[in-house]
Amino acid sequence: MLLVGNYNHLKIARITAKGAFLASEQGEILLPGRLMPKGSEPGGIVKVFVYRDSEERLTATTARPRAVVGDFALLNVKDNVSVGTFLDWGLEKDLLLPFGEQLAPLRRGQRVLVRVYLHSSGRVAASAKLDKFLIPADDTLAEGDQVELLVYAFSDLGAKVVVNNTFGGLLFSNELFAMPACGDRLQGYVKKIREDGKLDITLRRGGAQEAASDRETILTTLKARDGFLPLTDRSAPGAIADLLKMSKKSFKKAVGGLYKEGLISMTADGIRLKDDSGA
Repeated sequence: MLLVGNYNHLKIARITAKGAFLASEQGEILLPGRLMPKGSEPGGIVKVFVYRDSEERLTATTARPRAVVGDFALLNVKDNVSVGTFLDWGLEKDLLLPFGEQLAPLRRGQRVLVRVYLHSSGRVAASAKLDKFLIPADDTLAEGDQVELLVYAFSDLGAKVVVNNTFGGLLFSNELFAMPACGDRLQGYVKKIREDGKLDITLRRGGAQEAASDRETILTTLKARDGFLPLTDRSAPGAIADLLKMSKKSFKKAVGGLYKEGLISMTADGIRLKDDSGA
C-alpha cells in the first residue's frame, strides 16, 4: 500500500531523461533525475518520500522532510498566502498550514508546533490544533511506565504534553522545576490513568529508585558547594527546586534519611555534610 506523506520502498519501472519512474498501485511516480541515487537501474528498489507536488501529482524524493504524516514537529513559518501559512519542512514544496488549522495569526520567522496529517484531498498538510489528534490512553500503557513527552501547551494546572506521540497528558505545575517551552521533548512516567483516558505525568520515577536518586543528588550538590546547602525544612519549595530540582516533600524525606545515616548535620540556616562522610 502506497503511503502518501511517508517513506516507501518502490521499484524502478523505467528511467528516462526526466528521471526514474517508480511503480506503485496508484500508477508510476516520478523521482526526478537529480534526486536519483547513484547506480539506479530498472528493477532496483529505492527508499523515497512520496507527496503531491504543486500540480497535485504524486511525486517522490530522496530528500528527508523534518516530519512525516503522524509526526508532531516545531517548524519555521516561511510565508502567508491566501489559504494559509507555508512552513519549512525541508522539501522544495513547503508544507501548508491552513488558516482553519491555526490557533493564532502567524508571522514569517516564527516557529509553530504542528501535527502533520493527510488532508481529505490527499495532500499532506499541517495543523496546530493538536488536541484533536490525541486519543485516550489504552491498554498499551500502565501506571509507572516510562514515556516520551512533547510539551505543546500550558494551562493553569501545568504543561500539556503529547505522550508517546499518541496520547494526551498533563504535567502538573509542581512537577515543573524548570519551565519547559512548547516543542521541548522530555522523558517522564505515567503517574495516573484517569477514567477518561487522560494521563497524569510525572518526571520522577518514584519508589525506592527515586529516593536513592534524591539522596545522591543532595550529597553530590553538597560536595559541589563546599559541603553546605542553605536549605531547611522551612525553605520555600521554589528555593529547593532551584537548587536540587526536587519537591519540598522529596527533599525533607531525603534529608531525614541522610541525617539518620549520620552523613549530614542540620542547623538553623541549612544542612552541612559531615567531614567523615564517605558517601
